[in-house]
Formats: sequence, C-alpha cells, structure tokens
Amino acid sequence: MAQTFTASELLSFDGTDAAKPVYIAVKGTVYDVSASREFYGKGGPYEAFAGRECARALAIMKVDLAECNDNLADCTEKQLKTLEDWIAKFNAKYAVVGKVAH
Repeated sequence: MAQTFTASELLSFDGTDAAKPVYIAVKGTVYDVSASREFYGKGGPYEAFAGRECARALAIMKVDLAECNDNLADCTEKQLKTLEDWIAKFNAKYAVVGKVAH
C-alpha cells in the first residue's frame, strides 16, 4: 500500500534510526533505499539524500543538502536527462513505497 508522506514525515526515514528503513524521494516518488544503507544511511557518501526529496541534487550531480529539493526550473536538458537516468536506476533497484504530499 503506497503511503503519502509530508516532508517532515519523510525526514524521519533519514537513516539515523537503525530500526527504520531509509527512504529518499525523487520527483515526489519515495523509494526504500535500505538495501544500500551504507550509501544513504548515516556516514554514507549520499547521506544528505536520506529522508529528503533529492531530484535537483541528482540532476545537477551535487551531493549537497542545500540542493536536496524538487526545483528543476533552471536545469538544462542534459541535467534533466541525467535525472531521468537516475530515476530509471532507482525504479530498477528499489521498491517504491509512496509519494510526497505537495
């Protein structure tokens, strides 16, 4: 059953609680990335993405908390293509668990 998450609810799945799964959102779709906790969990290279919408960060290829949002307005065609490639990877590798409420 797909769940709808507010931004603050999503943040509670940021990997700090080992008993909870790790989720990230891309263009409003929430993925369970717990299988890659070493990457997205605390101390991992992509921990900034955990519990957050990270479409912009993926599009512009920046692991930066300030870029973890869904603002794609100034992205180039190449950056949007990069984002679509990431989405295809996530769809192939991780379960979709819900959506982000807007």
